This record gives sequence, structure tokens and C-alpha cells, in this order.
Amino acid sequence: MELTTTIIAALVMAVGIAGLIVPALPGLLLVLGGVLIWALGNSGPTAWTVFGIACVLAAIGYVVQYVVPGRHLGRAGIPKRSSLVGVIFGVIGFFVIPVIGLLVGFVLGVFVAEMARQRRTDEAWRSTKVAVKAALMSVGIELLAALIIAVGWACVAIPMAL
Repeated sequence: MELTTTIIAALVMAVGIAGLIVPALPGLLLVLGGVLIWALGNSGPTAWTVFGIACVLAAIGYVVQYVVPGRHLGRAGIPKRSSLVGVIFGVIGFFVIPVIGLLVGFVLGVFVAEMARQRRTDEAWRSTKVAVKAALMSVGIELLAALIIAVGWACVAIPMAL
């Protein structure tokens, strides 16, 4: 049972990490869900301690994922409204153009919002590049948190399953 639960948990985490690389799934949440599946299938304090640590790491990842890029945008003078427009366009793009629509929509949305605000193409494009860097930073932070959780889990779960 422990080996089966460990394999299922690992697969769920792999899907979560893939969902971070190709944005379509709630990646960090799936990685955390994988640890929960494993903890439910492995009674004992070790499994629940690992799950508790994973929850703390995920919470830190979620907070840092928004705070660091937000500060980066604020220092560049880009208002939150432009990022919000980018997110809205990104969601629309996700459904209109499969796979790459999220990125295309986000870039287009930020550019449109910044053109409306600054009325200069060169300044709007500069702001768009900063916003894209901040978005990639956010994904990178979430991916790092997911990988730390997955590797930490694997260091405990694999020896327990064997």
C-alpha cells in the first residue's frame, strides 16, 4: 500500500510541476495534494510532519510569488491595473489560443493598458517587458517552491516505501 500511495503521490506531483511549466493546472496546489495523498496513505507522525512542512513551504511560496514581482513592478512604476488587464487578457488568450494564449494575452493586455496610460509605444513596450519579467519571476518562485517540496518529500517518502 505504501509503495502504491507513493507512486500515485509522485505522479500527482509530476503533473503539478508540469502544470507550472505549461500553465494549465494549479501546480503548487497539486504538489501539495500529492504530499497529502501520501500522508493519508502512510499513517504515522513522519508523514504528517512532512505534510505540515510542505504546507508551510507552499504558503511561503505563494506569498513570495506575489510580493517579490509586485515590488519589482512597483519600482518600475507600473500600476497594478496594467497587470490586472494583462491577467484578464491572458485568461481570454488561454481559451482562444491553446498553450501559448496565456502568455500572448498577458503581453498584449499589459501593452494595451500601458499604451492607454503612457500614450508612447516605446514606454509601453518597456513597461511590458518589465511586466513579463515579473510574471516569469512569479512562475519561477512557484516552481522553486514546488521543487523544494517534491525533493524534500522524495527524501523521506522513497526510503519509507522501499
